[in-house]
Amino acid sequence: MSAPLVQTQTQTEERMKKHLEKLRQELSSIRTNRATPSLLDGIKVKCYGSEVPIRQVAALSLTDSRTLEIRPWDPSVTAEIEKAILGSSLGVTPQSDGKSLRLTLPSLTEERRRDLVKTVGKIVEQYRVEMRNERRLSNEQLKKSEKAKEITEDDRVNGEQMIHKLTESYVKKIEELLAAKEKEILEI
Repeated sequence: MSAPLVQTQTQTEERMKKHLEKLRQELSSIRTNRATPSLLDGIKVKCYGSEVPIRQVAALSLTDSRTLEIRPWDPSVTAEIEKAILGSSLGVTPQSDGKSLRLTLPSLTEERRRDLVKTVGKIVEQYRVEMRNERRLSNEQLKKSEKAKEITEDDRVNGEQMIHKLTESYVKKIEELLAAKEKEILEI
């Protein structure tokens, strides 16, 4: 296998891994019937002159399957954390005792579950498209390498086949993430 072929395949796989990890993070922030600290990953708190993730200013813990406790290391930022949560898309009002906050997630209605499954499906479809775009870009790179006489036609064809198999394996991983998230959402 020639160097441009190996390089193209390696770069493609790295980009696909990044897309898959980004999808995992995005799916973990979608609310299900269980409380998880990852629900707060996208929320930033204004404190100390900048916006920082909640994890950097507070300890997050689960008190039960539907309750998340947020204990700020500096009690003076409790109000800012509460404001950030209220301004987020979580749709949950925190309960404060002055030192910590509690988020109690209400049960999801059947209609809300179906909406969440549709939302997850749309997000996953975007990532499937991203994987196919990576395949297209890699195939274009292989064709350019062939035109520049860096690889042979056989190398290009073999490279395209390898990139196709790689794409299919990552699309399969995406499908597994989708199935797991749907199951998590639909569980009672």
